[in-house]
Amino acid sequence: MATQLKFSNLPDSELCVAAIDYARNVSEPPLFHHVMRSAVFADAIGRQRKMKFDPEVLCVAAVLHDLGLTRLAAVQARFELEGADAAKEFLVKRGMTEGDIEIVWEAIALHTTAEIPSRRSPEVALCQMGIATDLFALPPGLMTPEQLDEVFEAYPWLSLDDALPSILVDLFRKNPKAASSNAVANACELHVPDFKKFNFCEHIVRKQHKPWGA
Repeated sequence: MATQLKFSNLPDSELCVAAIDYARNVSEPPLFHHVMRSAVFADAIGRQRKMKFDPEVLCVAAVLHDLGLTRLAAVQARFELEGADAAKEFLVKRGMTEGDIEIVWEAIALHTTAEIPSRRSPEVALCQMGIATDLFALPPGLMTPEQLDEVFEAYPWLSLDDALPSILVDLFRKNPKAASSNAVANACELHVPDFKKFNFCEHIVRKQHKPWGA
């Protein structure tokens, strides 16, 4: 494990260490620190709620969840899917079981959604919760102030609030289709002049209720 936190239960298996090294090598520092904090928070939430989950599968999913925002991305599909595919390719080479790979793929593909992950496996649900915790708010009683300080000392914020929107907008500039991801579209609404998010209802109205193909 890159940095062993005193209180953390993140596994230090060969696969987790390899995933962390891979994420570090392909990610900008703010993004790498974000995925590491997400992994720590996801694991802590699972243990606090006494959920039955595979710590290694959860760790790998959280650590690799933003590969679609790294230099690996082809920017031909929404970044969540490209990240899931990149993680799958990495894990196949590492010999992870097919069933566990599918859980990781689903966790990454769904990590920007708010409700669907909670209906899926514990690892998928916890991955999304850990990521949301890092970006929004810490659940009550999850960590002591001292533990939280330790997390941010090991993995500083590094202006993620500036870096992440910039990365998302850059995807759009490379390929406007990237805005099919709500995260990308939200960043573009703030930082791209004259950007207009696709509106499903507006599209239907323009069709004037004509039958498909008419």
